[in-house]
Amino acid sequence: MSSFNNRAYGCAIIKSVNSNYNADFSGQPRKLPNGKVYATDKALKYSIRYYWKRVLDEKLMYFKRLDEKMIPYDLVDLYEDVFKSTLNDDSKADVLKNLLTCIDVRLFGATFAPKTSGDSKNISLHGTCQITPGVNKFTEDVIYTEQILSQLRNPEKGKQNTTIGTQSRLEEGHYVHHFSVNPKNIEEDVERVEGKGLTQEDIDKLKEGLRRGASFYDSSAKAGTENELLLWVQLKEDSRIVLPSFVDLVDVNEDKTIDFKKVDELLSQDHIRDEIEKVEIYYSDVHTKVVNEPEIAEKQQL
Repeated sequence: MSSFNNRAYGCAIIKSVNSNYNADFSGQPRKLPNGKVYATDKALKYSIRYYWKRVLDEKLMYFKRLDEKMIPYDLVDLYEDVFKSTLNDDSKADVLKNLLTCIDVRLFGATFAPKTSGDSKNISLHGTCQITPGVNKFTEDVIYTEQILSQLRNPEKGKQNTTIGTQSRLEEGHYVHHFSVNPKNIEEDVERVEGKGLTQEDIDKLKEGLRRGASFYDSSAKAGTENELLLWVQLKEDSRIVLPSFVDLVDVNEDKTIDFKKVDELLSQDHIRDEIEKVEIYYSDVHTKVVNEPEIAEKQQL
């Protein structure tokens, strides 16, 4: 497996039509204090993990598991189930090396703080892929709530009819998540235990999850939520430049066209263009219209 040593930046755009991509605990699409609809980075990461697990059959650390009584594992149970090892018998170095065998830890990091007897096994890993919350860049944030009827009645005394509930959805949204990739975030940890570092295969699977995870994770609330576009900007291995968030550079117009004018202006600057190894843009011409694509971008199907 070839190692991956380049830094990369980009954005993943998630389209949500009459859907609820990321609800808060009241069931409403999440809102920023200014009223703009957004989604947490956890929503996108979960869809990627779900895709890795269900489609690619990847080994994951942070994925919900239940015991025989259908009770979720705690952190110790989870570790011992994933690695088939007794945590108290493993050294801290053993734990670190085991964690690095999971693709979600190598990419998204880990806060491992189990309650164990003996020496502390607490470990914090700075993931190589950092994802920001996704902001709806569509011109409107129209949320509506509808009543739904349950098939069951409430067993409380006097309740003879089936119950009525509600569900909330966003009429249309185009969430833009910025992300960055830096293999050096785990470089020292990998060297410390001679563990597994970031590979090209990891990057290929990350791109696949960013392109397909949200579409694959289909549920009643999320029906209508799907991956719309992925922009991948890979820097040369020795590059030291830092690119700004693409969330502020991507516009979605009233006619639902995705406008990359500001992105193109950024990447076309000589001092930045000279540092770029490649730019890839993934979307479907059938469902998505893009204008002002970066001149140096290689167009590929989603």
